[in-house]
Amino acid sequence: MKLQDYLAEFVYGGMDGIVTTFAVVAGAAGAGLDSSVVIILGFANLIADGFSMSVGSYLAHHSENHTYEKYKRLEYHEVNHNPSEGREEIRQIFIQKGLSGEALEAVVEAITADKDIWVDTMMKDELNLTPGNHSPLSKAVVTFISFNAIGLIPMIVYLVDYFAPMQHDLFVASSIFTGLAFIGIGLLKSYVGEQPLWRGVLEAFGLGTGAAVLAYFAGNVLERMFA
Repeated sequence: MKLQDYLAEFVYGGMDGIVTTFAVVAGAAGAGLDSSVVIILGFANLIADGFSMSVGSYLAHHSENHTYEKYKRLEYHEVNHNPSEGREEIRQIFIQKGLSGEALEAVVEAITADKDIWVDTMMKDELNLTPGNHSPLSKAVVTFISFNAIGLIPMIVYLVDYFAPMQHDLFVASSIFTGLAFIGIGLLKSYVGEQPLWRGVLEAFGLGTGAAVLAYFAGNVLERMFA
């Protein structure tokens, strides 16, 4: 297994994890809750939301694999029972790619001489379907781990404060650590999405800040209403 093959799952799992937890921390800060409450709420959200997201990842990738295998069986059936139509589909694929004449017929003949290559060509070029490289379970596990590992960052100072009380403003300290994490996850997001570095960082900051601001004021308002 190559780590870079799972980078997308790691990035998006971690992004959701840190935004979720930072929103919980911000809401608790707005309501003036103790460190112990922040820790309880934070871990409850990490475990529950991380599991939910990993299950969603598993089901999505499992569905993609199922769809691919379903259409692959249909293509093999066509190749075996209606080869003339399948051959014409290959011909049309390569006509659209710009081939014609003898070159076109040579390519069609070469591809249709091997059923596996024939089917793979139709899967990719006709149906735009490609096989999944990894099992849905392994992707779900990576999602769950990254969600919890990156999502833990906003809670670190609260954990430290619980065991060794600090004199600093915990929410400010948490915001600093979280901001640095947003930079890192934003850079990785840019790499995965093949976009400018500044855009990935800005998107990460915007999403995290927006969620935190809403949660902070919601916690503050609710604390005033029900305290």
